Amino acid sequence: MSRGSSASGEDGQEQSADRDPPGGEAAGAGATAAATSAARAETHHTRAHFQQQLQELEANALGGLDLIIEQLDRVLEALEHQDVELAQMVIADDDRVDGRYLEVHQGILSLLALQAPVAGDLRLVAALLHTIKHIERMGDQCVNIAKLIPLSGHEPPVRPEVLRALAKMGAHARSEVAQCKAAFAGREMGLAEDLVRQDRDINRLNREIFRMAIEIGEDHDTREWAMHMILVARALERIGDNAVDIGEQVAFVVTGLFREFSDSSQAAGLPADSGPA
Repeated sequence: MSRGSSASGEDGQEQSADRDPPGGEAAGAGATAAATSAARAETHHTRAHFQQQLQELEANALGGLDLIIEQLDRVLEALEHQDVELAQMVIADDDRVDGRYLEVHQGILSLLALQAPVAGDLRLVAALLHTIKHIERMGDQCVNIAKLIPLSGHEPPVRPEVLRALAKMGAHARSEVAQCKAAFAGREMGLAEDLVRQDRDINRLNREIFRMAIEIGEDHDTREWAMHMILVARALERIGDNAVDIGEQVAFVVTGLFREFSDSSQAAGLPADSGPA
């Protein structure tokens, strides 16, 4: 073999070694595409899991409003019949509401730590955090009512007109709790804003009960019972306020803006633009 042939063969081997093997570029591109596809699938799976967790948290939180309706129904029945034993059951059952609060609260903190939600998802998480706190406060108000019932004894000197007004307040409060749940679940701004109308009825009845209580007479036991009923009315009024607060969270989730549905700086019964008399 000639020297030229040998050199040519060596150069050919070197050139051949420098080139990729047949199909190398296609294989690399395929591996990259597969990795990209796997990453997208993983991202999609993570996102779907996050959305499922968020939906479960919302359902769990709004389920707390069902617990409040149960508590409210029982405490109103106990109030109507001055049933001390039923009132004690309401107090004992508050652990369910507190447990729901802790469960949702911890779930929200875990979601924030692990998923870092943004935009609309972050608004929903923040709204749920506020909502579950309002639910826990509603439960506390039911307990406050239940604790007032035994204070006047098993056969207190009740006044039917006061109990009737309290029953109306309770019905409005129950309606508000159910409506704020429906508004949140359906993202219904109309239902959320309508809570203010019902809340005005509760506030009116609260003032009416206060008036009846201070005019109830001179009997000491009757006046003491009436003072307790003022506190009951106040607790019902606070339940209504918390329902309105949940409605405001609905507006925040839908619009991204927080606003109060009513101007608390105005005196009760005056329009927002009313000046001093």
